[in-house]
Amino acid sequence: MKQTIIFLSFITLAFNLNAQILINPEKLPDQALNFMVASDMGRRGVSEQKNVATLMGKEADLNTISFIAVPGDPIHDDGVKSTEDSEWKDKFENIYTAPSLMNLPWYVVAGNHEYHGSVQAIMDYSKISKRWKAPARYFSFEKTLDTKGTKCLFVFIDTAPLIDKYRADKGYSDAGKQDMEKELKWLDSTLVSSKDRWKIVLGHHPVYADTQKDVNERTDMEKRVGIILEKEKADFYICGHIHNFQHLKPTGKIVNYIVNSSASESRKVNKTDGTIFCNPDPGFTVCSVTSESFSFFFVNHKGEDVYKYILKK
Repeated sequence: MKQTIIFLSFITLAFNLNAQILINPEKLPDQALNFMVASDMGRRGVSEQKNVATLMGKEADLNTISFIAVPGDPIHDDGVKSTEDSEWKDKFENIYTAPSLMNLPWYVVAGNHEYHGSVQAIMDYSKISKRWKAPARYFSFEKTLDTKGTKCLFVFIDTAPLIDKYRADKGYSDAGKQDMEKELKWLDSTLVSSKDRWKIVLGHHPVYADTQKDVNERTDMEKRVGIILEKEKADFYICGHIHNFQHLKPTGKIVNYIVNSSASESRKVNKTDGTIFCNPDPGFTVCSVTSESFSFFFVNHKGEDVYKYILKK
């Protein structure tokens, strides 16, 4: 009996160690703009969160990562009440502890869960943490890709106020008080005015995806955000919320739609219109941009690259 217990303990240890190793990892060019996408985080390390956080650290050890993009729900389940909320340490600071993650900027927008608490605190934490970057509810910035000055535009949008169900539900703090038309006009004008080589838009809720959520969430996004993305020819829209990996390009659409899986607890997924790939594992996404190409790959909780896609211009 004792030998059986020792053997089982060894198997468990081996599994845990193996789960924190990147399997056949992709070595990205140092001269490219490389970044990671993490979303639907904040579960005090359970449901694979700590393991995924460790793997993100391994990825940043292997490749030159410029920043981490967080398209919503960094603090499940009810956001934070203030910058002094214990949730910050329990669900972020004490989880993403790898040295390679400590000096990277984390660009963050709120998801639906942050609207259970204080979205203002999400922004104000930028003054507390050197790595937390949430300058406004929605914002944009550019990154230079080469010596010729070729640029990539990143646009982060606040999606909960763009969806009727959140605006009508007082349980989502001040979502209904936000000026939806102002944000949509800002998104449109930001994309219109940009001459950048690549235009990447990030937000929490999907425009196109297989979803177990209220279908009105997705259709509200389609008629409000999707129409702008397609009209202004964005290259990619990256979201979270669904807790699985998806890459979609629906019939007749220009934009590639990426769903980043949960950094903790994932859900099953089915194919839908435009599905190129889907996978139910938790994990994160790694992206690499040059003046000629945009590539991304999905990394699951086992450290496996489960999918890779390259778009060239």
